[in-house]
Amino acid sequence: MEITSTQNPKIKALIALQQKSSERRSQGLFVVEGQRELQHCIQAGLPIDTIFYCPTLTTPPIPNPPPGGGARGGLFPVSPTLYQKMAYRGSTEGIIAIVKTPNLQLSDLRLSDTPLLVILESVEKPGNLGAILRSADAAGADAVIVCDPLTDLYNPNLIRSSLGSIFTVPCVACRSEDCILFLKQHGIQILTAQLQDSHLYYDTDMTQGTAIVMGTESTGLTDQWRRAADAHIRIPMLGQLDSLNVSVSAAILMYEAVRQREQKKMQKNTHSTE
Repeated sequence: MEITSTQNPKIKALIALQQKSSERRSQGLFVVEGQRELQHCIQAGLPIDTIFYCPTLTTPPIPNPPPGGGARGGLFPVSPTLYQKMAYRGSTEGIIAIVKTPNLQLSDLRLSDTPLLVILESVEKPGNLGAILRSADAAGADAVIVCDPLTDLYNPNLIRSSLGSIFTVPCVACRSEDCILFLKQHGIQILTAQLQDSHLYYDTDMTQGTAIVMGTESTGLTDQWRRAADAHIRIPMLGQLDSLNVSVSAAILMYEAVRQREQKKMQKNTHSTE
């Protein structure tokens, strides 16, 4: 039977999860909206608790759950009027799900031989983190690690701005000291993005295992990270301002690592055929 009222207990629970980070933490659940985002979520193997859909706004197939999985709480049709009240986004695809929050730890990360990691210290804005995750997905980064976070990793704004890349790129929240220890134990060089006492980013070797560390736009990185760094790097600023948006800076630095690695691969292939 189609649900039509916001007073329905299931709808009230969903809206609370959308609006309150404390509710998401206490319940261990978060909300995903949209066909593409939900498909990425399912492909990542996250357990789906409940799916709500509007039959007049979406047509089958609703994203198929993994074998043996599925929506444990059920699949519920809702009216168009109710869906518009439920939907967080202005443009909508007629589907919203409640998903169990993953508890990914540093020890769970599966790193490549020469990992590329993006480290964000005390990131504040969900939109910035979402944009960085999109770039990390595009650049093939091994993971994004958020140290001492000031934002909820499963904030609806973050999921929306990431276009589902929060599910395609491993994302871990932890303390800075734990992250530094993890990087040192795995022999991953730490490159901190900062203006002071730094070298131009394209003069720094990123072909080895590399962690690019970014701070907030307002305060930058703490001394803890500056001291732990193997090198300090900067992006040249040729205008009158002294900083870029953190998501833009992260994309530039990630793609420099991609450029260097592709160049090294091409040189190696050339030498092997001579």
